[in-house]
Amino acid sequence: MKILEVPCLEDNYSYLVIDESTKEAAAVDPAEPQKVVEAANQQGVVLKLVLTTHHHWDHAGGNDKIKKLVPGIKVYGGSLDNVKGCTDQLQNGDNLQLSPHINILSLHTPCHTKGHISYYVTGKEGEDPAVFTGDTLFIAGCGKFFEGTAEQMYQSLCVTLGSLPKPTRVFCGHEYTVKNLQFALTVEPKNARIQQKLAWATSQRQAGLPTIPSTIEEELETNPFMRVDLPELQGSIGCQSPVEALREIRRMKDNWRG
Repeated sequence: MKILEVPCLEDNYSYLVIDESTKEAAAVDPAEPQKVVEAANQQGVVLKLVLTTHHHWDHAGGNDKIKKLVPGIKVYGGSLDNVKGCTDQLQNGDNLQLSPHINILSLHTPCHTKGHISYYVTGKEGEDPAVFTGDTLFIAGCGKFFEGTAEQMYQSLCVTLGSLPKPTRVFCGHEYTVKNLQFALTVEPKNARIQQKLAWATSQRQAGLPTIPSTIEEELETNPFMRVDLPELQGSIGCQSPVEALREIRRMKDNWRG
């Protein structure tokens, strides 16, 4: 299983998930379809399906065009999301096969939008799995609560995604990492892992390189939104419960001008 990031728009990521043995591929959030199709052609792979995380234009806005560029391609999206160009609606727990070797599990991760889907992808034995989290989980951050509540984001982030195997690679929808880590340090100024990752992410961006992927393990160490179960973090921001802490950290981030 090979994963190729395709930078799109201003700071979005689309992705190709490729089975190198069968030359079949899936596109995740192909916001600039031409760019994604060209990347597939360069890799010599056949695009079989589109995985849409949520209905916002910078994720689903290319679906109609990619259907014209790749006739017959299937476009998957959440059943509770009004996803442009969707041909196949997914429920939580649905399984897709990209190829005999690559399985895709649909995880309903609502809050940013009602029907947001994250895609958990497993390949051959011995390969680390991957999860495509759209705008639910960012590296060291999470999406704004546009259509949901802190309770839903806690369930999506800390329960659904937080319980995935720790080596799972995290591929998110935007390059927000440096700003997110700068904010994370205001929540946990003594967290050495955040300090280390911020130094690394800053050098990556200065070199024009992406900061993806992270891993679930790294997020549990550095992402304040996934660390709200820790009593010391709750106490440091004057909260009594994980959900209350998550709500407060989101409020702090929305008002932060780093």
